[in-house]
Amino acid sequence: MASRVTLRFDPIEEARRNWLAHGWNEAAPGMALVTSVMRVQQILLARVESTLQPYGLTFARYELLMLLLFSREGRLPLGKIGERLQVHPASVTNVTDRLEADGLVRRIANPRDGRGTLATVTPKGRRLAERATAAMNAQVFEGLADGADDIVDRLASLRRAAGDFA
Repeated sequence: MASRVTLRFDPIEEARRNWLAHGWNEAAPGMALVTSVMRVQQILLARVESTLQPYGLTFARYELLMLLLFSREGRLPLGKIGERLQVHPASVTNVTDRLEADGLVRRIANPRDGRGTLATVTPKGRRLAERATAAMNAQVFEGLADGADDIVDRLASLRRAAGDFA
């Protein structure tokens, strides 16, 4: 990873000042919000990736494993996985292929739907997910706990308004 220079000023605040100077007063707060969320996403993704890398997982692979771990039977239809993770079916197929190649999930025929396929977590996948979660909790999630509920609630309002969920 390339070395990063720590700036002596907040470039997003500077952009907000420029928006205001150009008379875009109504848009400036929204621009600052979008830019801030995008930057925080980059920061969090870097933390997540560095935490999961020793386990051979990407965040997408980790999310799928955890979704299966939290399901009643440790298995879900591929279509349901896509809905829950809010990703395209091709992404589910790709991630499932990689997890299956590593012996972390298996595809099985859906006993309730002869045409459907289930992804099921293997014991190896369960053990890896549990170890990776201990690391994620300690190195990523717990450090963000202070004030997180308020931020999540505010972002949920934006997501709801955008039709992300009912």
